[in-house]
Amino acid sequence: MAEVIAHSLFTEFDINLFKSGKHYRLYEKFGSHIMTLDGVEGTYFAVWAPSAKHVSVVGDFNYWVEGAHSLNVRWDASGIWEGFIPGAGKGSTYKYKIHSNNNDIKTEKADPYARRCEHPPKTASIVWDEPYSWKDSKWMKKRKKHNALDAPFSVYEVHLGSWKKQIEDNRFMSYVELADELVSYVKDMNFTHVELMPIMEFPYDPSWGYQLTGYFAPTSRFGYPEEFKLLVDKLHQNDIGIILDWVPSHFPEDAHGLGFFDGSNLYEHPDPKKGYHNDWKSLIFNYGRNEVKSFLISNAIFWLDQYHADGLRVDAVASMLFLDYSREDGQWEPNMFGGRENLEAMAFMREMNEAVYSSFPDVQTIAEESTAFPMVSKPTFMGGLGFGMKWMMGWMHDTLQYFAKEPVYRRYHQNDLTFSMTYAFTENFMLPLSHDEVVYGKKSILGRMPGDEWQRFANLRTLYSYMFTHPGTNLLFQGAEFAQSNEWNFEQSLDWHLLDYEPHKGIQELIKGLNTLYRKEPALHQKQFSGDGFEWIDYNDAENSTFVYMRHGELKKDTIIVVCNMTPIPKDNFKIGAPKAGKVKEIFNSDLKKYYGTGLYANKTVATKDEPWHFRDHSVSVKIPPLGVVVFKYMK
Repeated sequence: MAEVIAHSLFTEFDINLFKSGKHYRLYEKFGSHIMTLDGVEGTYFAVWAPSAKHVSVVGDFNYWVEGAHSLNVRWDASGIWEGFIPGAGKGSTYKYKIHSNNNDIKTEKADPYARRCEHPPKTASIVWDEPYSWKDSKWMKKRKKHNALDAPFSVYEVHLGSWKKQIEDNRFMSYVELADELVSYVKDMNFTHVELMPIMEFPYDPSWGYQLTGYFAPTSRFGYPEEFKLLVDKLHQNDIGIILDWVPSHFPEDAHGLGFFDGSNLYEHPDPKKGYHNDWKSLIFNYGRNEVKSFLISNAIFWLDQYHADGLRVDAVASMLFLDYSREDGQWEPNMFGGRENLEAMAFMREMNEAVYSSFPDVQTIAEESTAFPMVSKPTFMGGLGFGMKWMMGWMHDTLQYFAKEPVYRRYHQNDLTFSMTYAFTENFMLPLSHDEVVYGKKSILGRMPGDEWQRFANLRTLYSYMFTHPGTNLLFQGAEFAQSNEWNFEQSLDWHLLDYEPHKGIQELIKGLNTLYRKEPALHQKQFSGDGFEWIDYNDAENSTFVYMRHGELKKDTIIVVCNMTPIPKDNFKIGAPKAGKVKEIFNSDLKKYYGTGLYANKTVATKDEPWHFRDHSVSVKIPPLGVVVFKYMK
């Protein structure tokens, strides 16, 4: 059996960057790399294990015998073990057998940098390269425009394992099949982006992918890494961006994972008060350790570089920001200034965002952050965390709470909807109706709507229409776009058969229409993060539960007027203040027959009158359907 040949991909500069936490492309050095050395074909391996006294690669090429292929430790105190193994090649399965200096502990670990992993419940890493000929150059050249903060950003959130299954074979759809079906569906629905719940390798299906063990490997559940590239490529070829859920907040304790990697707390913080999540029974990264910081930032860069991702949605940011997150008194310790903020995690997030945007100025990072922590989406030079956007969890909570109420009681809760405008422009907000809102007994979005069948669907149409005309970008979880009746079940396909029924088909048509409106009307996206893009006409009519507001674009001619009726009582001659004289036309109505509405309250072109109303010099009288939203625009 061929012995390990001493070889290194690391330069002295690489090592210095790694030690200082400034190496952002570690995937080019660590892990397994197929190569030819002095005419011999094989694989170079490199792993970080500073507490080890011996590291060997065990795999199918050496019958999993410890010591058959022992790696060499570098002389520079970097803690890196490396070497070239002749004969090991593409498809070889392997792990690192690590003998620790700490109490002679032995661990057997998957490669943190593996590009492919075995299908769970198997846990070995696989030597792999994923050559792929990209065909998305057209998208990549122009995506800065598509991913800009003043561009329409309507996101379809997808869990690949349950979006649609191959029922006949009782299996997941493959990346290749999804590259056909999912892409064509998203394009037909007029969404601008897809967001995938974590596709990095994970061992446990009920975690939905939020407990990662293979940070650099697309999950093998749906196919090969290059087949995932095909899915991304097809999305781009159809002018659809792709956002990946990314989880730098915690990782599971699985024996083959990152935990206690070399017999020491290598990746996780050694203090349980900072290094362990009681809620999730998982480990928390040590953000103050330079090498860990390099690992995580390299991972973020990897998916943008190697897989052409258009952005990262960063999970559970609040859990990283606060030392007392989900902890009782005595379970956490204040920072050096006596506060509850995790200063090391904040520094990591700033550095991560700076690294991402300096290398990829045409992508977005999006924070799933549920608190009022300030300046999450403000630039780091201003003291912000540097994210491109932040989920507007307050809007989501208040809005769902409001719509769950019977319309007769909404007059007492007008503030639930108007309150969002008091803070809507403090961050670059994305409005999320995500997977978290349709699990754990919360019911589906449709299931929260009150009233008989017609009212429930009318309420849902009103909710979505209000959402798409509210400032900010939008995110809908799979199934919400056709009013899935049941809660989301990760083990089952969505209930696609519901589209055989008019009400559900109507909601699907509504979402198509709203996506088209959002894309087409500059006023809905050009200033979606600016107070200049929004103006109330009237928010005081609590008695009738109506709201009237304007959205503004860069040009005055693009201004639109939105009228919302939150009750089942139609308004045939509803008078609203108008910003100027002229004729207004209806450009959207949530009550159209094709949306399963009544179709009885369409507006023809209406001229304004010189009658002051709502503190404006002009007014116009329009028809407003029951539980409906109508959008108007001045004619040229």
